[in-house]
Amino acid sequence: MFDRLKHKWKVNGLQLTLILITFAVGGTLCARVGGFALKQIFPEKNLYYWLLYVPMLTVLWPSCVLLVSIFTGQYRFFMSYLTKLGRRFGFMKSKE
Repeated sequence: MFDRLKHKWKVNGLQLTLILITFAVGGTLCARVGGFALKQIFPEKNLYYWLLYVPMLTVLWPSCVLLVSIFTGQYRFFMSYLTKLGRRFGFMKSKE
C-alpha cells in the first residue's frame, strides 16, 4: 500500500512519512479547533452541534493541513494536493 502511494505521489519514503504525519496532525488539529469553537457556541453536544460540526471541519481541514505542512516541509505537496481536490469538487477552475 505504501509503495503504491509513493509511486502515485512520486515521493520517497521520508516524504511519504512526513505526508502521513501531516495528514494525521492536521486532521487532529482541525477536530480540536472545530470542537473547541463549537463548544463555545453550544455547551452541550446537541443536534445543532453535530449539524455544524461536519461542515465546519470541511472548511477548516485544508487550512489546518496547510499550516502543519509548513512545519513538516511538505507545503508544496499539500498545496498541489488541495488544488487538485478543489478542481475535482468544482471549487476551482480546471487548467485548460
